[in-house]
Amino acid sequence: VKFNNCAGNKGVRYETNSLDFKVRADGTLYAAHHLQLPSKQLILLVTAWDPQSLARWEAMVRFLVADKSQHNGHKPKGRKAVAGELVQQQSDTLLPWRQHQSANGLRRQKRDWVIPPINVPENSRGPFPQQLVRIRSDKDKEIHIRYSITGVGADQPPMEVFNIDPVSGRMYVTRPMDREERASYHLRAHAVDMNGNKVENPIDLYIYVIDMNDNRPEFINQVYNGSVDEGSKPGTYVMTVTANDADDGTTANGMVRYRIVTQTPQSPSQNMFTINSETGDIVTVAAGLDREKVQQYIVIVQATDMEGNLNYGLSNTATAIITVTDVNDNPPEFTTSTVKQTQKGVRASVVITRDLTRSPVGQAGSRNWGGMGHPTTTHTHPHFSFSQPKAPREKIQHFAAITAAVDYEMNRAFMLTVMVSNQAPLASGIQMSFQSTAGVTISVTDVNEAPYFPTNHKLIRLEEGVPTGTVLTTFSAVDPDRFMQQAVRYSKLSDPANWLNINATNGQITTAAVLDRESDYIKNNVYEATFLAADNGIPPASGTGTLQIYLIDINDNAPELLPKEAQICEKPNLNVINITAADADIDPNVGPFVFELPSVPSAVRKNWTITRLNGDYAQLSLRIMYLEAGVYDVPIIVTDSGNPPLYNTSVIKVKVCPCDENGDCTTIGAVAAAGLGTGAIIAILICIIILLTMVLLFVVWMKRREKERHTKQLLIDPEDDVRDNILKYDEEGGGEEDQDYDLSQLQQPETMDHVLNKTPGVRRVDERPIGAEPQYPIRPVIPHPGDIGDFINEGLRAADNDPTAPPYDSLLVFDYEGSGSTAGSVSSLNSSSSGDQDYDYLNDWGPRFKKLADMYGGGEED
Repeated sequence: VKFNNCAGNKGVRYETNSLDFKVRADGTLYAAHHLQLPSKQLILLVTAWDPQSLARWEAMVRFLVADKSQHNGHKPKGRKAVAGELVQQQSDTLLPWRQHQSANGLRRQKRDWVIPPINVPENSRGPFPQQLVRIRSDKDKEIHIRYSITGVGADQPPMEVFNIDPVSGRMYVTRPMDREERASYHLRAHAVDMNGNKVENPIDLYIYVIDMNDNRPEFINQVYNGSVDEGSKPGTYVMTVTANDADDGTTANGMVRYRIVTQTPQSPSQNMFTINSETGDIVTVAAGLDREKVQQYIVIVQATDMEGNLNYGLSNTATAIITVTDVNDNPPEFTTSTVKQTQKGVRASVVITRDLTRSPVGQAGSRNWGGMGHPTTTHTHPHFSFSQPKAPREKIQHFAAITAAVDYEMNRAFMLTVMVSNQAPLASGIQMSFQSTAGVTISVTDVNEAPYFPTNHKLIRLEEGVPTGTVLTTFSAVDPDRFMQQAVRYSKLSDPANWLNINATNGQITTAAVLDRESDYIKNNVYEATFLAADNGIPPASGTGTLQIYLIDINDNAPELLPKEAQICEKPNLNVINITAADADIDPNVGPFVFELPSVPSAVRKNWTITRLNGDYAQLSLRIMYLEAGVYDVPIIVTDSGNPPLYNTSVIKVKVCPCDENGDCTTIGAVAAAGLGTGAIIAILICIIILLTMVLLFVVWMKRREKERHTKQLLIDPEDDVRDNILKYDEEGGGEEDQDYDLSQLQQPETMDHVLNKTPGVRRVDERPIGAEPQYPIRPVIPHPGDIGDFINEGLRAADNDPTAPPYDSLLVFDYEGSGSTAGSVSSLNSSSSGDQDYDYLNDWGPRFKKLADMYGGGEED
């Protein structure tokens, strides 16, 4: 083993984790004694450590143990050597737990073995479960041992991929493996006795899934696009195609190789391109790429694994589209060498050029097709630039555009030399000039130009308040047309406050009103107005100018007291009122302010006092010990510091009110301070009581009216009303004697015999008719007086014997409809002249017929 600690390896010592091997000072690893290695692989941990710094370094060393017979060049007899055999045979048995016996017969536990990895091929067809290896401990001869495995693939997802026979220790794989899903598994084997006690330390088992060629190479894209210049030399890079194989890239299964299958078209050669079999880089292999002959190639690329072996490998294809791009091998030319043009506006004449690469060899719209003009002139200030339209055409027109204003009075003509070249340089090897030149003469015609103000945004300063008619300045314009005799007229274009006038002939500006700096039209002490200057040319032209007037403040505004209202306690020393002033002017015509109380009326200075705080603030407070609650108008004289100073007498409304211990007005005090005396408060309370009483009386009256509406008497006397009346008892149901009844009678009766057998004649309205309507005999024209009694008795008997009637007293309504009635008509009760009928029996029929008894009984009273 090689080791370097960057300090010369002085004093470094080596050791291993096995007593069977040692390491010399030069890093040589050797066996300490003769030993037999049963496994085919041995893993050691070699440690290098520095005794001075106590630093430690570790490295893993893996030994592959060769068969002794194979080492001697002989094959083992009795079996065939199968190439690629990766699974241990069922007879293979691992003894990971070794026991050594000492000379005195005592057994001591030795260090556990390192188990070599177990290799399992993927996509195995079984049969399953398939045995991998058998694990056993040599203690199984003494006690019964149970084996188990833990880890991913055993008791962790994916579950039960591997299992082990707890008695024999045979470990199986239960289903086919997929290396692309999981390439390795790490399990731990456990050995316990029948009671679950650990017999041996857990042993690590590493299971590797051996890759099989079961995945085709997959291109990242199915179509690749690339380009190459025409005339490119062999070996020019074009593009790279890439295919990935999901199989193991360290084996032939995942090693992809590329080749070109077909090329379309096969002109000028069938092999114009080649591909690097390992990297996928496509390059040119032959000369002769000509865009005018072949503009595009379609190449089919095949990717094959197994290092490109077509017999065993899996393949896939993709399409590479290679576009041949144009190169600039022809310079542009002007169709004419001299152009003359008269210019009035912004756009000059056109310069016509023709690009020889356009037809048939140029690619329209490319950098090799479009020309780019560069003007050169003897003037120090360039006035023109050149451009061309984007749309490709047979002849490309280059437009000369004015980039700076031309002036007829300064330059009447321009001589330009224009050079044109392609945007792309000529290809190497072209023995031609890459540019063309032409001369352009542009004549300028005179046009009417607008007058202009030499000092636009002209600023003047003056004090505010100048009287009307004051001349401020002369705001005149200049006409640039020196060769035209034209007059200029002036007018206002914008004057927000209408403060200014302008002389239409000479542009003299005077005031039309007093200028006030405190006006809303003033912004930052500046008033701005715009004026128009127009000539009388054909067509007329005009220009605008802005005049800015900076107004200097004068002391023309007296200060105003703030605040206008305040509140104070009726006793002094509890609180005070802070007052200040506001002045529309600016410094130095504002503070410091002087606050004074007037001498008239005298009560002001008697009750109040002012204490100065600073130049802008003062305090107003009570002078006397007590002042009755109320609202007081306190005049205060405020004087500013202007020259001359201005003063103003302002009135502040002060509400004096009783206060609590915190100096805040109480509720009653606030009312009193609002100006309401005790009499006013009592009057308000009386009004409230009266209002409440009126509302209460109105509610009582409404209740009484509602009650009277329900108990309203009939229009006739109840003693004279012969009709049965419905009496309202304000209660639900009947009396106690009506509570004992059979509820089943309220339901639809099962049989209708009692109804069908009812005596024909009178029928109640609340009955449902069952049979056909009975035919009544024709009543006599003159009813007998005894018919009424028979009718009433019959109705009473029918109601009393009717099981469908309600269980309590109720209004019974009888109908008389049909073909006739045995009761006859009662319309002539009062018209009977017969006095032979005795109606005293009506008194025996109860209270229901008391009215009839009173009307027809009594003899002489009738």
